Amino acid sequence: VGCFECCIKCLGGVPYASLVATILCFSGVALFCGCGHVALTGTLTMLENHFSRVTSDHATLTLVIQIFQYIIYGIASFFFVYAIILLAEGFYTTSAIKKELQSDFKTTVCGRCITAFFMFLTYILFLAFLAIFGFTAIPVFLFFNMWNTCAAMRSPDANITSPESICVDVRQYGIIPYNATPGKACGATLGEICNTSEFYLSYHLYIVALAGAGATVIALFNHNSTKQIDLCRC
Repeated sequence: VGCFECCIKCLGGVPYASLVATILCFSGVALFCGCGHVALTGTLTMLENHFSRVTSDHATLTLVIQIFQYIIYGIASFFFVYAIILLAEGFYTTSAIKKELQSDFKTTVCGRCITAFFMFLTYILFLAFLAIFGFTAIPVFLFFNMWNTCAAMRSPDANITSPESICVDVRQYGIIPYNATPGKACGATLGEICNTSEFYLSYHLYIVALAGAGATVIALFNHNSTKQIDLCRC
C-alpha cells in the first residue's frame, strides 16, 4: 500500500499538460527542421537542373537557402534546450501549487516572476512560429499549383490540344531573376519535372514541415494557457 501511495503521489506531481506540450513541441520542431532542411536542398537542385542553369542567375537564391538552413540549425538547438527548461519549470510550478493547496506553502514573488517571464518568452516564440507557419505555406502553395498543372496535363478528361502551351514560370514568383534561362517549363518538360524525385520529395516534405510548424504553434499556445491557469491558482 505504501509503495502504491508513493506512486500515486509521484504521478500526481507530473505536469501532464506541460509534458504533452513538450512532446508536441519536440515533434513539431523536429519535423519542421528536418523536413524543411531537406526540402530546401531539393528545391535548389530542381531549380538548378530545370529552371536556372546559369549559376550566377540563382547565386542569391543559393545564399538565401543556405542562410535559412543555418537558421534551421539554430532553431533546432534552441528549442531542444528551451523545451527541456519549460518541462522543468512545469514540474516546479506543479509541485509548488500542490503544496500551496495542501498546506500553508506560499508561492514566492520570484517564482511568479519566473513563470511570467517564461510566459512572455513563449508568447514571443508563439508569434514567431506563427509567422514561420505562414511563411512555410508559401512553397506548399507554389508546389501545389505546379502539381495541379501536371495533374491536369495527365488527366484524360482535360482534352488539351496543345500541351506545350501549358507552362510554369517560376520567374513570376521572384524566386529567380527574370532574365534567368530557361526560367519556365512547358508541356512534356514540365511533366518530366513533376516526375522527378526532387519535386515529389520536396513537395511532400514541405507539407510535413508545415504540419510540424503548426504542431509547434499549438504546443506553445497550450503551454502558455497552462501557465495562465497556474498563475490564477496562485
